[in-house]
Amino acid sequence: MAVIESVASLHEAHRDNHTHRDVNGGWLRPAVFGAMDGLVSNLALMTGVAGGAVSQQTIVITGLAGLAAGAFSMAAGEYTSVASQRELVQAELDVERRELRRHPVDEMEELAALYVSRGVEPELAREVATQLSRDPEQALEIHAREELGIDPDDLPSPLVAAVSSFGAFALGALLPLLPYLLGATALWPAVLLALAGLFGAGALVARVTARSWWFSGLRQLALGGVAAALTYGLGTLLGAAL
Repeated sequence: MAVIESVASLHEAHRDNHTHRDVNGGWLRPAVFGAMDGLVSNLALMTGVAGGAVSQQTIVITGLAGLAAGAFSMAAGEYTSVASQRELVQAELDVERRELRRHPVDEMEELAALYVSRGVEPELAREVATQLSRDPEQALEIHAREELGIDPDDLPSPLVAAVSSFGAFALGALLPLLPYLLGATALWPAVLLALAGLFGAGALVARVTARSWWFSGLRQLALGGVAAALTYGLGTLLGAAL
């Protein structure tokens, strides 16, 4: 009895410590990309214009226009790309569903051969494939996982990707604008706040990845800083030339 209780508690502990985060939900990549793109692109856009020795009002209008244009562009692009990917997956699933309906035995043998190639004994592989193939929807799911590397029930949502991208880009692009909207008259507060935001966003992303927070933060800080410096220099050259 004690052994059974020990095994049960071990299984419960294993269950509690063996959960995985959602890696296919379709929100993390567009959110991270949107926030970083909003920060870097709007910071670079504003510093580039500021390098041309323009008025404070021009910088603010440029930043607001960059925020709106970038957010809508990111949302439209994410929605279209994820929707196209989803439609492609659905088309391939329809092909697999049709093959399962027309050639069930061949598909079952194909699944058994796949398990054999992974080290399962032929008789056991055939028995497993036979049992899994009894339910058409389960068979479709198994074939999709094994042949296409996808889960039919866990496809990314175009709407989630678009909304995540829009919100993240707008939030990122707003950061370098805040000092100006709060009354700042110089560029350096916007640059400092944006660079701090880049470091913070990179460190935050590290919480859901395997990277250390300081490495991820410094990487984003360096990329954003270089982009801002280059566009400021370009704006200064163009302002002098024009």
